Amino acid sequence: MAGRAELLGRVLAQAKDEGRAALVGYLPAGFPTVDGGIAACTALLEGGCDIVEVGLPHSDPVLDGPVIQTADDIALRGGVRIADVLRTVRETHTATGAPVLCMTYWNPVDRYGAERFAAELAEAGGAGCILPDLPVEESEAWRKAAEQHGLATVFVVAPSSRDERLARITEAGSGFVYAASLMGVTGTRESVGREAEELVRRTRATTDLPVCVGLGVSNAGQAAEVAAFADGVIVGSAFVKRLLDHEGDPEAGLAAVRELAGELAEGVRHRG
Repeated sequence: MAGRAELLGRVLAQAKDEGRAALVGYLPAGFPTVDGGIAACTALLEGGCDIVEVGLPHSDPVLDGPVIQTADDIALRGGVRIADVLRTVRETHTATGAPVLCMTYWNPVDRYGAERFAAELAEAGGAGCILPDLPVEESEAWRKAAEQHGLATVFVVAPSSRDERLARITEAGSGFVYAASLMGVTGTRESVGREAEELVRRTRATTDLPVCVGLGVSNAGQAAEVAAFADGVIVGSAFVKRLLDHEGDPEAGLAAVRELAGELAEGVRHRG
């Protein structure tokens, strides 16, 4: 695994060396516009994120909550295309030098062509791809293309994943493992936090890859709480909400995103 995936590994390792979790931000491409999305992704990194995930908007985002669905709908109505997603990756990476991943459902990649998508994502400076709905058993063609072009393949694990399945997923993945859970939706926040911590412990028993947690984190205190047991804290909806709250004022939206990134960056440095 070469190319920008190595940059991703170095950034995660540097955060660990500093005794903290990495901060990973997410925004969909094309939201609120293509240019506005590039500016927002750049603002995330300038504000304190270490890594950014650029979402490829999808018409049926079954794994995303209502906030991200709203942003995806705005992007799709604006006519966003895969070329715009790749441009967002390229310009964000060029402006910041930070690792930029694409997060996408499998169907658009499959229709575009896995080899073509991998080649163009790598050419744009992408560090890898997160594919939440691609079963590991059906991923060999994609993983070969990704490895050939120096891209990490990040798979998603969940609390429902059995240990045997965790091992199969982590063996196939690279870059990091995305541990998905929900804070404050199923049960109490305290119990869900314990569930996420247990998922990280079980995942680490199968791999040396860093384990980053997407947990519905929205403030510095929650970031610190998750950073106490995870290698990375992934934040998406909270950033999208800041932009939605300032829909009519793009500059205020960018300032709000930058401010939140700074608060969360402080959080991951003060582990709960």
